[in-house]
Amino acid sequence: FGSSAQATLPQTRRKQQCNYKSSAVVMGVKGLKKKVVVKGKKQTLKFTIDCQQPADDNILETKDMEKFLVGRIKVDGKTGNLGDMVAVSREKQKIHVSAEAPFSKRYLKYLSKKYLKMQQLRDFLRVVAPNKTSYELRYFNINEDNDEE
Repeated sequence: FGSSAQATLPQTRRKQQCNYKSSAVVMGVKGLKKKVVVKGKKQTLKFTIDCQQPADDNILETKDMEKFLVGRIKVDGKTGNLGDMVAVSREKQKIHVSAEAPFSKRYLKYLSKKYLKMQQLRDFLRVVAPNKTSYELRYFNINEDNDEE
């Protein structure tokens, strides 16, 4: 009697496992349909990096920074793969980056800091966000100590 109860127990577990697997497949298909709808939107994000102060002092070349961004921005995990997804342009001392939806403003800050480090300017300049869609390169305020005295 005890052995037959144990024999049926694994069969019921198998049936339950099968039900979970089939429901997971159905949920996966539903999720797939939602992703396709989101891809159809194609929201374009526009960011700017303002290099006004260092460019006026001839410390930084905006064309070099633009070239650096074009070479380093990753799309789908690959550099040099910008295609239609990301466009980098330069207008005087401002660099404009327009990209399709999954693109982070924080990534531009990371790359800007990396460029400053490469040019050995990281000790003098910092990357600040004056508003929601742009960054600005500013000098560190060294005179703060003198104002307080």
